[in-house]
Amino acid sequence: MKITVIGGTGLIGSQLVTTLRDAGHDVVAASLSSGVDLLTGTGLDEALAGAHTVVDVSNSPTFDDRSPAFFRTTVSNLLRAGEQAGVRHQVALSIVGVDQVPELDYYRAKVVQEDLLRNGPTPYSVVRATQFFEFMDAVMSWSSDDGTVRLPATPLQPIASADVVAALADVATGSPLDGTLDVAGPDVLPLDEIGRITLADRGDGRRVVTDDRAGMFAAVRGDVLTAGPGARLAPTHYRGWLGAGLAG
Repeated sequence: MKITVIGGTGLIGSQLVTTLRDAGHDVVAASLSSGVDLLTGTGLDEALAGAHTVVDVSNSPTFDDRSPAFFRTTVSNLLRAGEQAGVRHQVALSIVGVDQVPELDYYRAKVVQEDLLRNGPTPYSVVRATQFFEFMDAVMSWSSDDGTVRLPATPLQPIASADVVAALADVATGSPLDGTLDVAGPDVLPLDEIGRITLADRGDGRRVVTDDRAGMFAAVRGDVLTAGPGARLAPTHYRGWLGAGLAG
């Protein structure tokens, strides 16, 4: 099967390209560095030529109120080029609970992406993932100083990026879902506790203070970012991932 991965050089995309190639598929890794510009459409026709499936793991360059316009433009360009190329399956990576946090610009932007795909001309699949293990350092950095990390007790169900890639590969090589699959890690943990686990593993002496007004996830209400019934639960536990040194 010929598969084009949009955003094929990023954290998820680069792993997905390798996984699909190792399985014997003909894979095009499309990104700005390969001459594909989603905003203008430049290079899309060439990247999608002969592709059976397109997997979009691209990301907005900003997470603010400009991100909805990014996805509106790029997804429209991708769907238009895909229809012209005869693409038979469009797959997009999104976020569990993305439609439950309208206070966040980026989450609203991902809803725009999903809606365009759902109403587009091509059979589709949306894979919604929970927060990646690899992003926990960035999350902590938003509300930290030399001695303290302030985090809300927001329930999360984080997942290793490698497990997201495994789910995407299965969906991309299968029949279109014409719907959504949630994928999540095996454990639900409060974000402040994730912070304590992370700092303890690293021997970082900073103290985690529970502050439900701190950082982006302060806008989240309840457990909407955790997986519901029917989700695919990944095997990798956060503590085990840290202990194996996979955090780099």
